[in-house]
Amino acid sequence: MFDLSLIHPMIVHFPIALLIVGFLSDLLGLILKKDFFSRTGFYLLILGTLGVAAAYFSGRSAGEGMTEAGVLKQVLETHENAAELALWIVAAAALLRIALVFLKKYKGALQYLSIIVFMIGVLAIARTGYYGGELVFKHAAGVQFNIGANFDSTSEQTNINQSESDKSKMDND
Repeated sequence: MFDLSLIHPMIVHFPIALLIVGFLSDLLGLILKKDFFSRTGFYLLILGTLGVAAAYFSGRSAGEGMTEAGVLKQVLETHENAAELALWIVAAAALLRIALVFLKKYKGALQYLSIIVFMIGVLAIARTGYYGGELVFKHAAGVQFNIGANFDSTSEQTNINQSESDKSKMDND
């Protein structure tokens, strides 16, 4: 059966990329006064927001199966809180932008406000990604070690203990 906790690491990179490229496109649209870049930024913001929601909910699902204790619990909670905050900020940026485009008010001070909220959303996503990377690369959260053998955790522990025992015998010889 497919492990649903694997969906989260497959999804998270898309909203990060979509939002960063969308923000840079929006910035180019503002600087160069080219509607193409502004429209591209708008569409990427919408797609990125949908991706953030998918990453958030798949992350909640993946986190349910993790045993939380000590430092790992603290880092996981920090990542979860950062993800929730990022979701709200990016959703606010998207809703603001949709309203401004729909009302044909995406210009002047409101355009700057929209881009600033978008930037804050991108920074919140980067912060969330940092904590997610820390979970995986520093604490090995969600990492499953499989050396190709097919055995349960009890026999795995027995094999590890036997290997250590064999090594210590060799060291004593």
